[in-house]
Amino acid sequence: MVATRQDIQGQIAALLGDVKRDIDVSRARRIFCNRNLRMASVEVIGFDMDYTLALYQQDRLERLSIELTLRKLIENHGYSDEILGLPYDPRLAIRGVVIDRGAGNVFKMDRHGHVGRVFHGLTLLSKDERNQEYRRLRIRLSSPRYAWIDTLFGLPEAVMYMTLVDHFDRVKQRDGVEVPSYGDLFDDIRASIDEAHRDDTLKTVIKADMPSFVSKDPRLGETLHKLRSSGKKLFLLTNSLWDYSNAVMSYLLDGERKAYPSWRNYFDAIIVGAAKPAFFTDKNPFLLVDPVSGKTSTAAVRQLHRDKVYQGGNIFDFENMSNVRGDRVLYVGDHIYGDMIRLKKVHTWRTAMVVQELDNENRTSERLAGQISDLDLLDRRRRNLESEIDYQVTMLKQLQRVMEESDPSLRDELEEVKRQAKQTLDSLRSRARMIEDEVDALESGIDQSYNPHWGAIFREGNENSRFGSQVAQYADLYTSRVSNFLSYSPLRYFRAARQQMPHEV
Repeated sequence: MVATRQDIQGQIAALLGDVKRDIDVSRARRIFCNRNLRMASVEVIGFDMDYTLALYQQDRLERLSIELTLRKLIENHGYSDEILGLPYDPRLAIRGVVIDRGAGNVFKMDRHGHVGRVFHGLTLLSKDERNQEYRRLRIRLSSPRYAWIDTLFGLPEAVMYMTLVDHFDRVKQRDGVEVPSYGDLFDDIRASIDEAHRDDTLKTVIKADMPSFVSKDPRLGETLHKLRSSGKKLFLLTNSLWDYSNAVMSYLLDGERKAYPSWRNYFDAIIVGAAKPAFFTDKNPFLLVDPVSGKTSTAAVRQLHRDKVYQGGNIFDFENMSNVRGDRVLYVGDHIYGDMIRLKKVHTWRTAMVVQELDNENRTSERLAGQISDLDLLDRRRRNLESEIDYQVTMLKQLQRVMEESDPSLRDELEEVKRQAKQTLDSLRSRARMIEDEVDALESGIDQSYNPHWGAIFREGNENSRFGSQVAQYADLYTSRVSNFLSYSPLRYFRAARQQMPHEV
């Protein structure tokens, strides 16, 4: 039988795989580039597990985390079971908010460290209240007063904190009884979450019903296979211990491809219990893990083997044993501090960050594209009007000086010029107020479409948020899921857009 042109094209397409031009890649599947990265130069790719290879069904996981934490607060810290009946709205928190343990506030900062919106409990503070609290001193997030919520895992902390601050403020006002201080309340919440993790309460529930909490990406196995087929070595580097890591990775990858009967076949090295960011800064030893018992051996590890599992370790020994270092390694993770910042400040590995919320942010941006364009246009008009108002005010002041020094015979003409200038200024100010109101209304509506309390995670007002600026600074690439690499060649040259300073625009 003679092959048709369509058959031949199909065979060629199968050989080429799922390689697309940029214009063909949907926004939801794109990889965004902050710093040029040539994938052809990358020899080794490492992956975190939680929120990177394993994406969680965030709403269910948050409900579970909140429920278990509340029970720990009651059982171990003496809280009343009244707190179980409060409504805990997951929209109260997004990544990048900061908890102020001293004042009972939660706030969001822009890239300059300026505090934007602030909530005390569930109450949004006014501009004057916000300025009174946060304009006098520079915020230093290294202070124990503050806790930065920079992971999806940390969102329930902020949700519970805001809800319970509001609850205990009302209880104190209503009954006049002693309630936990704002600092003690946060410490108790964090301790209770830690307790739920240490005793495996949380992970035991997840392992017992994996489909309810872990999202299975059907493209993940194919993505890892494609990267391996291009000659790259892959490794797993996670803080989770072996028992949990094995359960999650088995659920995600076992049996997904015939060539990989076990998830371990995808990886050239498997490192659990890595204690990041200490993995990038300290010199903890690698320990060999028995995959059956989960116990570790004290024997010295001098080489990383493909069929073994290791715990702990450090980047210095990893590079020496793998004989690959620097920018030939790409690490993919989700934690802006533990995976990106600490790594970038000490080493030259390249980084890619998985931002799970990017899917929703992109969908919202596409839906509101017209409104966002209108907002940009109104903002330009506002700036032009403000410039014109400044000019008219300056001209009026100059005119007043001319009138005081001029010949009295010109007084009437100058008064008319002044009257017209004031009329023009009043008109400009009126238009500016209208545009200001329109901008405020449009900006508020756009913000609430992303999140009714905080807006978009990458922005605060006209600026990038602190979280957004750190993604831009420390993540060479960022995307919503690992399988988005499937739409690109493993030899791809990711090129960042040319950045402009204000004087170049």
